[in-house]
Amino acid sequence: MPNRFHSPGDERSSAKGRNDLDSEVLQKCRQGDRDAFDLLFRRYQQSVYNFAYRLTGDPDEASDITSDSFLRVFNAIHTFRGDASFTTWLFRIVTNVFLDEKKRQRVRAHSSLDEFQNDVESGYERQVADPAPTPAEIVESEERSELIQNAINQLPEYQRVMVVLFHIEGKSYEEISLIMQMPIGTVKSRLNRARLALREMMEPQKELFRP
Repeated sequence: MPNRFHSPGDERSSAKGRNDLDSEVLQKCRQGDRDAFDLLFRRYQQSVYNFAYRLTGDPDEASDITSDSFLRVFNAIHTFRGDASFTTWLFRIVTNVFLDEKKRQRVRAHSSLDEFQNDVESGYERQVADPAPTPAEIVESEERSELIQNAINQLPEYQRVMVVLFHIEGKSYEEISLIMQMPIGTVKSRLNRARLALREMMEPQKELFRP
């Protein structure tokens, strides 16, 4: 996959070690230390890119969103006070960049499945990333992955963000509420509507999801 970052699913690090170091790094960033910001960028660029890619399904657009997001982070880091976790604050910025870009695209243009739900809830990332033992299974897995990504891309932007945050990024309802800046009840209802829409879109291809 041609992009300026790695493909989704290949980052895993110790959250505890990250959090221990982040407080010191964030403090230096707020003081204008560019070396500290460079460290912060290197630490989170993969997570941000993966999130952006899952929202867009396009490596170039995901790279642009990643770059724009970190530019906003750099300009606003002095406003971060720690009321929410840094990752919640960061993902809120990425979400806003994505939604803003979709708005710009509309201006320029003028103008399911129960098995699938179980797969999502138990770990979409495992299904996409795990290597299959035979070429035929690899092809089938790629078809399923492409089908899922295409279905997610057809959701309205707000629903798309919620599906990716909850089912792929593993964020809680509370975290999504903070990121999206809306009540938890609204998050739950919109997420349920998104699941129903996904099942309906996936129904014609249900054979691909049978064991």
